[in-house]
Amino acid sequence: MKKVLAIVLTVAMVLGLAACGGGKTTPTNNSNTSPSSELAGEYKALIWCPSEAKELTTKQIEDFNKTNTLGIKINATVNEMSESDAGTQVLNDVSAAPDLYFFAQDQLARLVQGAGIAKLGEGASKTITENDDKAAVAAATTGSQIYAYPLTSDNGYFMYYDKSVIKAEDLGSLEKLIAACEAAGKNFSMETDTSAWYIASFFFATGCKSEWTADSQGKFTSVNDTFNSPEGLIAAKGLYKLQSSKNHVSSSNVSDFSANPASAIVVSGTWAYNDVKKILGDNMGAAELPSFTVDGKTYHMGSFNGCKLLGLKPQTDAKKGAALNQLALFLTDYDRQVERFKTLGWGPANLKAQQQDAVKSNAAQVAINAQNQYATVQGQIHGSWWDIAKVIGTDVKNSDGSDAGLQKALDNYSKAINELFQMSDEVLKAYTVIGSINGTNWDTDFPMTEVSAGVWKSNDKMDLKAGQELKCRQGKSWDVSWGGNANGDNLKVEADGTYTVVLTITNDKGIVTLEK
Repeated sequence: MKKVLAIVLTVAMVLGLAACGGGKTTPTNNSNTSPSSELAGEYKALIWCPSEAKELTTKQIEDFNKTNTLGIKINATVNEMSESDAGTQVLNDVSAAPDLYFFAQDQLARLVQGAGIAKLGEGASKTITENDDKAAVAAATTGSQIYAYPLTSDNGYFMYYDKSVIKAEDLGSLEKLIAACEAAGKNFSMETDTSAWYIASFFFATGCKSEWTADSQGKFTSVNDTFNSPEGLIAAKGLYKLQSSKNHVSSSNVSDFSANPASAIVVSGTWAYNDVKKILGDNMGAAELPSFTVDGKTYHMGSFNGCKLLGLKPQTDAKKGAALNQLALFLTDYDRQVERFKTLGWGPANLKAQQQDAVKSNAAQVAINAQNQYATVQGQIHGSWWDIAKVIGTDVKNSDGSDAGLQKALDNYSKAINELFQMSDEVLKAYTVIGSINGTNWDTDFPMTEVSAGVWKSNDKMDLKAGQELKCRQGKSWDVSWGGNANGDNLKVEADGTYTVVLTITNDKGIVTLEK
């Protein structure tokens, strides 16, 4: 893992300045005098945010430059990066990582472990604790230390539906919803074949859990996982009900509402609200997830309830770090969270913003709040879990639906979980190839060998097809991974052929190529 000693050594200096002024954003300066403070000056900054938030984030940074009374000007370059990929890309090369970045909460532990995120000072921590909801504060915390600034408290999922197809009285039953879709020739979209995040809803319904324990350094020490249990088998039966329907589509893309054939149901989140409204108009409905019935007993589908966070990379320049702390507090304050809700539909973490009538009456917010009664707070989760758990969906779908077939899927899952804590140092340091290759779907690691210093090659040649994608990763985890360019993007196969996959690491940066 790439760490910069100078960065680590100056974190304490950053915290000292970051706590100045109680950690609160400063009021608008309406005077004609030039503001001055120990932080006054211009600072260059690289910022990552998802594509849909780029325009608004750029505007909000400009607003900060105009209104802060500390004389701070941030000359920002705002680039697109999804919250789900940000943590991995930061840890690929911390020294080249952005100064501020949006990320999903499950990445916090490994960002802490990889020295890719700075601790917050007392002032900033106090502001967050006082102003944001408890779930968001917990999501930003490892041990007793707050590391991140809450952006949202809505990173969960629920059900959008077409009211011209789905009757309100059928919303509570998975079986009735499947039957309604089949009768209308419409699809039921839920990403169950390849996404652990959505698959977990069936297991949470029956009381299963996967609770991970990390120490103050972000290292995972144990897990309490009950997916492989009698309750897990019930969950697998519920999952099979949906997957075995001819009208099931493994997708969370709300564009499915306008596909041919179109979906009548798409399980997604608040981020998709505006897009669904454009497609369905007055026929748009939003509701909590339904219940499913196994052996005469009914189970309400659960979900993850998580947050989107803003991270600050440890800085070698303590003054710049303190200035960026001011910007981060501004980007996550009441006004900016309200603006983000109005523009993007993102649900606020700020307690005051949550009480706005527009927030409380928004159909997506009403649905997510209803679903959150059955949700599991998304804590810190091992980076490999997402790959391990999503295979349950593939194994269940490919089974015959019998108890033995479904139990085999759970046994495979349990075996992979146990192996996480039994990896040797050699395996943890080694690189592997993973992708949509050799008949797999990002769920199998193919071994590599270091043939010379910094050069790794796949142990076997691979028959690859044009359009397939792959990456190389270390320790069968996404903490360190490399793609086909400096940005870490997946390597895309250009032409059919038999190839050796080659990873070349130079100056702590890796590039993946194919060799015939």
